[in-house]
Parts: sequence; structure tokens; C-alpha cells
Amino acid sequence: MTEEKEPQPVDFEKLLESEKKRSEDYLTRLKYLQADFENVKKRFDRETDQIKCYSNERIIIQLLDVVDELELAVKVAKCGDDSQKTLVEGVEMTLKKLRKILEQERVCPIECTVGTVFDPSNHNAIAAEECDDAKECTVIEEIRKGYKMKDKVLRPSIVRVAKPKSK
Repeated sequence: MTEEKEPQPVDFEKLLESEKKRSEDYLTRLKYLQADFENVKKRFDRETDQIKCYSNERIIIQLLDVVDELELAVKVAKCGDDSQKTLVEGVEMTLKKLRKILEQERVCPIECTVGTVFDPSNHNAIAAEECDDAKECTVIEEIRKGYKMKDKVLRPSIVRVAKPKSK
């Protein structure tokens, strides 16, 4: 006699449980992927906003050199005679318009007066002189104006500083 194996009954409850676990795992993975996607989207939006914010930085840096030259022209012309008065007025009008454009782009000069504490994030020192009365490095002359765009330094101020004497 041959023994025939009787088919085992299928345990549907176990199958159902295993499929529930699998579907929960898929759902969890989907939620993580969705959260990752949202984070990437937010980061992309932030980076895009920052790029838009500073996209015209290169041209503004070039315009700052023009501002410097116009300011120098006005300064030199004011020391001359009256025949240059109209030239000075024209240059001053041009300079005023240029400053207005920079102001609209939220570009402003870095405040740098004599006696200001030297700040390497805003100033670039090209000379330092030892002084007896200096307790810390302070600005004694601004050689070239520095500018900021919003909170970012476009061009640091070039300055001479007084530093405490070495002991």
C-alpha cells in the first residue's frame, strides 16, 4: 500500500498577517520617500531663492568701481575752478542715479569711520601702525569704501589700522 499524502489545509490567517506586514512595510517606505521628497523640494526652493537674491552680484561689484571713479571725479573737480562746475553737476547727477540703483538692489556702504574697531569680516587692512593709546585694532583711515548686499559683504572696506604696541 502506498500512502498518499493528504494536502495540508492552507492557513489563510497566516497569509493574511504576512501580507498585512508587507503592506505596512511598503507604506512605511512610501512615507519615508515622501518625506525625503518634501525635504529635497524645500531645499531646492531655498537654494533657488538664494540664487535669485544674489544673481546680480557680479554686475553690482563692477558698478561699485564706477561709483568709486565718479566719487573721485567729483572730489577732484570740486578742488578745481568754476569752469568745471557743470561737469561736476553732471557727474554728481550720474552718481546720484547710480547710488539709487544700488539702493534699490539693497546694496549699502559698510559704515567705516575713524575709530571704528577693525572687523576682518567687513574690513581689509592694508597697513597697520603701532600706537601707544590703541587698546585694540581700530580704523584710522578708510582708503576704499566697502559695500554689503543685504547681509553679504560684496567688497570689504580697505583700511589702515592702528594696533597696540607690542611688548
